[in-house]
Amino acid sequence: MDFQALDDYLERATTESRNARSANIDKLPTIEILRIINEEDKGVPFAVEKVLRDIAALVEDIVRAFTSGGRLVYIGAGTSGRLGVLDASECPPTFGVPPGMVVGIIAGGEAALRNSIEGAEDEPEEGMLALRNIDFCSRDVLVGITASGSAPYVLGAMQYAREQGSVVGAISCNRESKTFALAHHRILLEVGPEVITGSTRMKAGTAQKLVLNMLTTTSMIRIGKVYGNLMVDLTPVNRKLVDRSKRLIRQATGCTKDEAEAAFLASGGKPKIAILMIALGISAETAQELIQQGQGRLADAMRIYSQSKKGR
Repeated sequence: MDFQALDDYLERATTESRNARSANIDKLPTIEILRIINEEDKGVPFAVEKVLRDIAALVEDIVRAFTSGGRLVYIGAGTSGRLGVLDASECPPTFGVPPGMVVGIIAGGEAALRNSIEGAEDEPEEGMLALRNIDFCSRDVLVGITASGSAPYVLGAMQYAREQGSVVGAISCNRESKTFALAHHRILLEVGPEVITGSTRMKAGTAQKLVLNMLTTTSMIRIGKVYGNLMVDLTPVNRKLVDRSKRLIRQATGCTKDEAEAAFLASGGKPKIAILMIALGISAETAQELIQQGQGRLADAMRIYSQSKKGR
């Protein structure tokens, strides 16, 4: 690794430059510090808005990967890596998908989730090895997340993914990001200098989190994990989610609490099946068959049922 070249690159990087608006922030009272942070944060959604078409193009490839048995894999270091792991970990309970469908990898492994292991990002070979260890292949999509765009760990993984013939995306906050040279999808989040120089857990991290939310949520909507705006494929693993499941059943069908309770139990705790049971007046077994025929999409399952009734 040419660390002198890396130093020269970071000298020019927006994420490392000083923010004139917060130059004297250490001399201000608490409320003024908060106002500056708040004003700077207001610009983050606008930076995301500018790249919605780039995000949409990446979503389309993620959907194609999911429907062909592939995975979405995030890889990053430090804050960027933690955000990827967070987004991946929330997909199974929210959308009822297998834990391995969206994968988050962070330089330094699980220990880096709670502790700073910043030196872990310096070796590109470790990034390559991390992908080999999960049997990363051409069906999968890799998204490299790095605010500065220079983490060797992420660059090594992206190079490996390209060699496998995989779709590669990059999320970065610097126009000159080194990740962009390796990516099919380049998502540039120009949030400007941080309030505290170089603290990319702030505006850069917020922007990255917004994009990750968009990637998984939109992809899950596209593959039928949402009905209307209801998360009907959630996995009810605790009391809160059980209660939410029953409420979703009522919201989708207009049924009573007792009807939702009975259908929830009869469906084996699967809101999507329960909704079909109530909406169409069918058994859990028939509802399950319709869901399979509709490839997981509740609206398609209802359409198939309606067409079958007309054909009789």
